[in-house]
Amino acid sequence: MVSKTDDIPASVPNCTAVDLAEDGETPDSAESDRTALKKPCPCEHSASAVVMNGDAGHDQAEEAESKQDSSGDADPGDDGNEQEVIVIQDTGFTVKIQAPGTEPFDLQVSPQEMVQEIHQVLMDREDTCHRTCFSLQLDGNVLDNFAELKSIEGLQEGSLLKVVEEPYTVREARIHVRHIRDLLKSLDPSDAYNGVDCNSLSFLSVFTDGDLGDSGKRKKKGSELEQIDCTPPEHILPGSKERPLVPLQPQNKDWKPLQCLKVLTMSGWNPPPGNRKMHGDLMYLSVVTVEERNVSITASTRGFYLNQSTTYTFNPKPANPSFLSHSLVELLSQISPAFKKNFTALQKKRVQRHPFERIATPFQVYSWTAPQIDHAMDCVRAEDAYTSRLGYEEHIPGQTRDWNEELQTTRELPRKNLPERLLRERAIFKVHSDFAAAATRGAMAVIDGNVMAINPGEETRMQMFIWNNIFFSLGFDVRDHYKELGGDAAAHAAPTNDLNGVRAYGAVDVEGLYTLGTVVVDYRGYRVTAQSIIPGILEREQEQSVIYGSIDFGKTVVSHPKYLELLEKTSRPLKVQRHCVLNEKDTAVELCSSVECKGIIGNDGRHYILDLLRTFPPDLNFLPVEGEELSPESQKQGFPRQHRHRLACLRQELIEAFVEHRYLLFMKMAALQLMQQKANKESKTAALPESISPESVSDSKPTAAPEASEKASEAATPAFDSPTSSESTLTPEDTAESEAALGQETTSESQETSARDSSAVPPVTANGTHEPTIPESQNGGCDSPLEGKEADEAIPELAQAKELAESLAADDGSGIDPKSREVVLNACKAVGSISNTSFDIRFNPDIFSPGVRFPEDSAEEIQKQKQLLKDAAAFLVSCQIPSLIKDCLDHTALPMDGATLTEALHQRGINVRYLGNVLEFVDKMPAKPQLEHVYRIGITELITRCTKHIFKTYLQGVELSALSAAVSHFLNCFLSSFPDAVAHLPADELVSRKKNKRRRNRVPGGGDNTAWASLTPSELWKNIASEALSYYHFTLQCESADQAVEKYGLQKITLLREISVKTGIQILIKEYNFDSRHKPAFTEEDILNIFPVVKHVNPKASDAFHFFQSGQAKVQQGFLKEGCELINEALNLFNNVYGAMHVEICACLRLLARLNYIIGDHPEALSNQQKAVLMSERVLGIEHPNTIQEYMHLALYCFANGQLSTALKLLYRARYLMLLVCGEDHPEMALLDSNIGLVLHGVMEYDLSLRFLENALSINSKYHGPRSLKVALSNHLVARVYESKAEFRSALQHEKEGYTIYKNQVGEAHEKTKESSEYLKYLTQQAVALQRTMNEIYKNGSNASIMPLKFTAPSMASVLEQLNIINGIIFIPLSQKDLENLKAEVQRRQQLQDSGKAEEHQEDSQLVLDDKLPVDD
Repeated sequence: MVSKTDDIPASVPNCTAVDLAEDGETPDSAESDRTALKKPCPCEHSASAVVMNGDAGHDQAEEAESKQDSSGDADPGDDGNEQEVIVIQDTGFTVKIQAPGTEPFDLQVSPQEMVQEIHQVLMDREDTCHRTCFSLQLDGNVLDNFAELKSIEGLQEGSLLKVVEEPYTVREARIHVRHIRDLLKSLDPSDAYNGVDCNSLSFLSVFTDGDLGDSGKRKKKGSELEQIDCTPPEHILPGSKERPLVPLQPQNKDWKPLQCLKVLTMSGWNPPPGNRKMHGDLMYLSVVTVEERNVSITASTRGFYLNQSTTYTFNPKPANPSFLSHSLVELLSQISPAFKKNFTALQKKRVQRHPFERIATPFQVYSWTAPQIDHAMDCVRAEDAYTSRLGYEEHIPGQTRDWNEELQTTRELPRKNLPERLLRERAIFKVHSDFAAAATRGAMAVIDGNVMAINPGEETRMQMFIWNNIFFSLGFDVRDHYKELGGDAAAHAAPTNDLNGVRAYGAVDVEGLYTLGTVVVDYRGYRVTAQSIIPGILEREQEQSVIYGSIDFGKTVVSHPKYLELLEKTSRPLKVQRHCVLNEKDTAVELCSSVECKGIIGNDGRHYILDLLRTFPPDLNFLPVEGEELSPESQKQGFPRQHRHRLACLRQELIEAFVEHRYLLFMKMAALQLMQQKANKESKTAALPESISPESVSDSKPTAAPEASEKASEAATPAFDSPTSSESTLTPEDTAESEAALGQETTSESQETSARDSSAVPPVTANGTHEPTIPESQNGGCDSPLEGKEADEAIPELAQAKELAESLAADDGSGIDPKSREVVLNACKAVGSISNTSFDIRFNPDIFSPGVRFPEDSAEEIQKQKQLLKDAAAFLVSCQIPSLIKDCLDHTALPMDGATLTEALHQRGINVRYLGNVLEFVDKMPAKPQLEHVYRIGITELITRCTKHIFKTYLQGVELSALSAAVSHFLNCFLSSFPDAVAHLPADELVSRKKNKRRRNRVPGGGDNTAWASLTPSELWKNIASEALSYYHFTLQCESADQAVEKYGLQKITLLREISVKTGIQILIKEYNFDSRHKPAFTEEDILNIFPVVKHVNPKASDAFHFFQSGQAKVQQGFLKEGCELINEALNLFNNVYGAMHVEICACLRLLARLNYIIGDHPEALSNQQKAVLMSERVLGIEHPNTIQEYMHLALYCFANGQLSTALKLLYRARYLMLLVCGEDHPEMALLDSNIGLVLHGVMEYDLSLRFLENALSINSKYHGPRSLKVALSNHLVARVYESKAEFRSALQHEKEGYTIYKNQVGEAHEKTKESSEYLKYLTQQAVALQRTMNEIYKNGSNASIMPLKFTAPSMASVLEQLNIINGIIFIPLSQKDLENLKAEVQRRQQLQDSGKAEEHQEDSQLVLDDKLPVDD
């Protein structure tokens, strides 16, 4: 959209449906049940989403549609809804709008909206979209654009607003032309391919043939069966080896553009000369119509008209007729019939698209493949490229944005109550996404050479740049700043560390402490850091401005009381310890951060901190220090290892996990000692020894009678090594034990968290306020009955210990009997807490920093800190890595590609530099076959990361004119089987060879820029192997792409995707023949573009996230309705902060859809899930693993809605994407194939169905073990298909397998076992009957009396039931007690059904609901 509304503080709804549920308790809802499914808040505005102008009943998509409907009438259900929500919200109302030349229409608005938003709706509506320069008038008074509707006198239900055309100004005329250009381009995907203006691709509509909601109503369910073609393309069938690339972007028929005009450009006669200005000429356009007519158009203050100029003669007089029109569209429609026809058709199509296909995403998403796009003439694009768009898109015309001021003022907004916080978070998010976009453009301009350096005299790698009020520096070691830390390698790592620091301090969000806007951009082999500029910093020398910290890594250090006070507030959540260091005069200086962290007071009086690269403590596993021994667990794994640089730090997630781990130990120790005191009192034994060491705890087991103590101490003891020595490493010796301990810990952790959540106040003693989040799959319960029991029995003491710890923290330990205090003191000592009265672990980030010296008197303290660091490093290796592998084994972690694997590592605080270790760990596991997918993805990731490192330096030596040749040569060396890949040196098209030689030598420092051309495949793969060894300490056993494929089972297409995504390469979408030995796979024509890879901070919507989590928790406890309300509320708040498009909104929609589905509202589930898929495609990418999963969910809901062919298409799409991303051998593939097989079974395609189900069976038995329940279920599904084919022998064989598994795993009495045995009996009867009939035929020939056999096609209900089971939507039978608790819940749900929400869909699930509670697993 054109007239940007970004600068308007968007009205914040006073939508407090929220206070109702602040603590996750749900109120007795005063509104009726229907509102629960609707959004309780009618105002979903967002600056970025133009169509949003929500009202209560509608969600955004329908809203936009209904406004564009010529009748504009909202559906009748709305009004009722509005009445019900009065409790919370001013109701919306309807106004009439009268535009020139159209019938008046109704528009639903809400009082919080601004007049501006009605403008936006009109510019988007089909019949008024060609107007941009108008005002809205009520009774002849012009309304102020920035006024809220509720503040306008006389505006009420039914008021008539007139659209009045206003005279143009130059700015308005340009906005108008730009808007018309946008409308003409609205279906053209080239912006998405080129990665501009936050456009991105989405292909869902290709598979659903338009909107899902309607098609359900249009088609009759019965007639659909006949017309399905179920045969998938060859490459999707199980076992197919080909992995084509072209289907990744199916042809969207809407994209064949309807040509409205051949050319629309600014004329060369611009700007108008003075005498024409006086006649009101604003600018001139030249147009070539489809009919090949060349016309010249004047934009004047009164509108647009034809003039008499031609290309070479200037005659600004109006032509005859001049067709003066207020809108350019009206003028063009009069002179070109083709324009009129095609423009109308185009707008119809535009309006039919789902809004989520056209709204801009908050951050740019780049596509790694694209078709060859025709480059069309486009005046606006040309203008944008050569102006920095100043005075156009920016807030204040004619002035660049002061990014620093914007970033900091948004932080200063008030945040006392919910509306204020929403406004603040939304402003922060908006400025951040704008800043990230500007920084990315600037960084590309810097590397492409379009920006003048501020120190042009220095050599290129030392140059710094300022563009658009952003400061840019390159990731090289300038002036030997990082000499001791690893030179360029350190300079390359520092920006990302610094960004992590900015992220951490930003999340803590302390008032009065400011960080810089920071974006790190990798582009064409260079790393560029973009930062906002502290006011006044450029005028002074850095030495004078730094009043806290050190500019020379600790040789000189200063401190400042105000900074100490501000940083003290961050020290608890970030676990940073206050400490002293010595400065050059040997005096102690107190700091509350690392020494590199610098404090500067800007000219604006704000306290800034920068250089946060050491916010988190160093990772000793990768930092060999002379004279320091690591703990045995680390040493056993071959640590410490030499790393490229000395800036390796632990991740924040690891610090959190480590502290959480220690907190549990602390609780267990305290509980144990309390129990002993109790036991000792009871048995009147002697008092406990003075200092309770962990050893004496475990020795005195016999005295503690209760079994619980034994269990608890078992959990605690493996965690102690040699408690007496100073190195009391609190980590298990070997992984097996740690897994046991881990198992026990996670359960008590889940107990802890639930206890904490319920109190809604995190315990004071827990360091920081981060509560550990349990992976959903645990469902807040326990993994196995035994663990549950153990945790429960140990709980009373744990609870007592917890109370004790909290009361100690609360009142400084006074008033608590000395014995208890002693208990806490001992526990504190044992876990390395820095305080003696409460649990508090913090790290000193300066330990082991070269050049930092500590005062003598803190020697003991420093020793403790060193030990803590060694323990944390050991904890990573001996707890976190095994726990990751354990999660992969039980499939709670299911990485599908490099990005999701990295995310799984990061969530557990494992840095990617441990990838080699993780792989070795997997390799040594006895259960390695069950981890093959993880191993393969890990190897792919390791190879592509090494390749990325090599590619980075490779690109730096390539001049721009040879870029595509160099990139294609590199890809050939990396992936092609062609043995002697020869680079095509660009035959210089423009210069004769002789001149060229002479010229090249003149280029300063140019030397020979063709070194890249000498790279060979064998050399590249040697480099990859040596990089893997030196960086990841992993030995790759392959010397070419083909060997890698052979040895590790990789796919070249997957390698291509991973390397392209990591380095920003965009390639032509076509079939590449990697395996040809006669010609290379890539030519330079195949390389279309190189994009930046951008890292930035993602500001969070905290309130919304809080609601989302409480909603999830409620759902897991089985309170579906309350959960639904909370998640709806979260969705509202997310929309409020992020606008319409965001990853978190996607998760919210997915969960909502699942809830709708479980409650039985299938159409609503379908609508929400469709949005989730669209959003995932747009925000994460069309083949992101998350998108694949969204497709699977959508297919299920389509099936439930009777749209079988759509369901199949979606499943086939998901399978294709999955084959491309990770290949066939992956546990998730079993689920996908089971889904496909079931749907095919439902449409009676038995042979196809068997191919998929048998593949699922073999994958399941590989990854879940042959005795798992999943395998039993797979066998059952296969048996059902054989039964349908009347092949009873095979059916019996599979069902027997299943039965055996059930019998062994859950016992004879279990319902599943009984079901299976019933089915076996039935199959046997059928088999016998069939055999009898056959015998009869053999005996009596044609006059045999044949018993009719029953061959039934499976009913849709039974297929759906199986689909629910395999997709983890399970209806669990309940005990009597549970049933009584649930009666109320069921009645509530009954009312919901009576309100006619989803009657037809519930006939079959009615029975289920009455005595079983659906649980989302």
